[in-house]
Amino acid sequence: MFWETLGAARDLGRLHTIASVLIRHGMGELVRKLGIGRFLEQAGRVLHWGESGEVEETTAPERMRVVLQELGPTFVKLGQVMATRIDLFPPEWIDEFEKLQDEVPPVPFEALYAQLEEDLGQPPDEIFPRLERDALAAASIAQVHRAELSDGARVVLKIRRPGIEKTVNADLHLLARFAEIAEAEIPELRRYHPVAMVRQFSRSLRRELNLENESRSAERVAANFAGRRDIIIPKIYWQWTCRRLNVQQYIEGIPARDLEAIEAAGLERPLLARRGVNAILQMTLVDGFFHADPHQGNLFYLPENRIAFIDFGMTGSLSKLRREQVVDLLYGMMMRETDNIIDVLQEWTGGTSAVDTDRLSDELEAFLDSYHGLTLKQLDFTAMLADLMALFRDHQLSLPPDLSMLLKAFVSLDGLGRKLDPDFNIVAEITPFLQRIIMKRYLPSSLVKQGWSNLSGGFELLTGLPRDIRRLLRMARRGALQVHVDVTRLDHFGHQLDRAASRISVGMVTAALIIGTSIVLTAPEHGPTVLGYSLFVVLGFIAACLGLAWLWVSIWRGRRE
Repeated sequence: MFWETLGAARDLGRLHTIASVLIRHGMGELVRKLGIGRFLEQAGRVLHWGESGEVEETTAPERMRVVLQELGPTFVKLGQVMATRIDLFPPEWIDEFEKLQDEVPPVPFEALYAQLEEDLGQPPDEIFPRLERDALAAASIAQVHRAELSDGARVVLKIRRPGIEKTVNADLHLLARFAEIAEAEIPELRRYHPVAMVRQFSRSLRRELNLENESRSAERVAANFAGRRDIIIPKIYWQWTCRRLNVQQYIEGIPARDLEAIEAAGLERPLLARRGVNAILQMTLVDGFFHADPHQGNLFYLPENRIAFIDFGMTGSLSKLRREQVVDLLYGMMMRETDNIIDVLQEWTGGTSAVDTDRLSDELEAFLDSYHGLTLKQLDFTAMLADLMALFRDHQLSLPPDLSMLLKAFVSLDGLGRKLDPDFNIVAEITPFLQRIIMKRYLPSSLVKQGWSNLSGGFELLTGLPRDIRRLLRMARRGALQVHVDVTRLDHFGHQLDRAASRISVGMVTAALIIGTSIVLTAPEHGPTVLGYSLFVVLGFIAACLGLAWLWVSIWRGRRE
């Protein structure tokens, strides 16, 4: 079991807390399956298995949300990430995960002052003549304070909570153990690849702990929009930014949720919706680096119908190949080309999933038919995406992890666009965008570039072929050339054969002992006796009984395994 890797008393105490919370909310079976209860009992920790609360009055998704909320920042962040996996979880689970908020009471400014002075290298008041002690916003990782520089420029200070890194690292260590056990012991969870999910989540959360990464992400997006005046990204003040502190420009605009203020300012709501969607489409399908959480709290509207994006703590990236696959998938849906859709899906599964392509093709046709002919106003992009993800789950398909944030961003944008403009439809904006990208693939310059790349790769392969052949021949002469064949479960099969042979051998020896003992029993008595029987008869009978007992135990254990 993997729990042997836990040695720190801190991990043991945290594990006990997690198990207690799960049991209290009616998830004792999960504790048993993960082996947490047995490990804690061996470590001398007592779990109260009968302390579950009002389980009957709440649904499983609601209980899971409450559990994650109680377990603190790391698990709240995990729930927020799971809310992006609409390909894995049904809508009722996604709805509950989306309710998770990491808004917590702010740390008193006095508790931050020493850390802030250490990061700045001098007292904060010497750099910021005006520094608000009351937090503008507070979350589980950091909190934000407004300030003003000596030249009058308004900025915000995003300050990481003291001691948060140690807590997060301990929780991530336990989550990694949970994922390993779940993947090994719970077959129905394996298709979700929990180990890979937790590994990706850990990388993302550790990046978020370093506030310099958020600043670099903001500048990367700003560089991609350098030629556009309608998209605003806050300026970063690098002279004061570090791992625990982010100092950036304060954006004074209208929050995206304040529709009355947008109307009062005379801004064009349909234009804002189109610009916001096109900005995200450029980030995702052209630049390959995007804001992964464009909700209403992270968008501000400025005069001249400009849009400001803030808080780049959660970002996503897509490789060139992945962007091309997404474009092919979306365009295949628009043009009703089911074969192309299935090709992309099989590329994502790597050919490891046993997909019934005929049935999948029929159901995709039916899915596309159900939305065919609807007007733009009638088409609900979010509902369509939910139906598509349900189809994926039915066929045991899951999206690559790097696409989950992309889908979540699209859903957020569709809802935001419809709020700004009731007649808005994201599909109408995506279609021409996709057509431009696909047409760009076949421009002469693109074809020449792709051809030159393929030619260079082929030429490099040919020129390196003699060298590779020499290496192979040299290894063959030294006897270092080996062929390794790895057949899945072959070791288990060999173990079964070995056990079967052992049982047959013991059975034959036992039968021989019984027959031999019977023969000796009928012969005239010679030599020592025990209870009136020959000593050889007694020893043979005992050996036969032991052989039968071993054989029975071996068969019983084999059936259990």
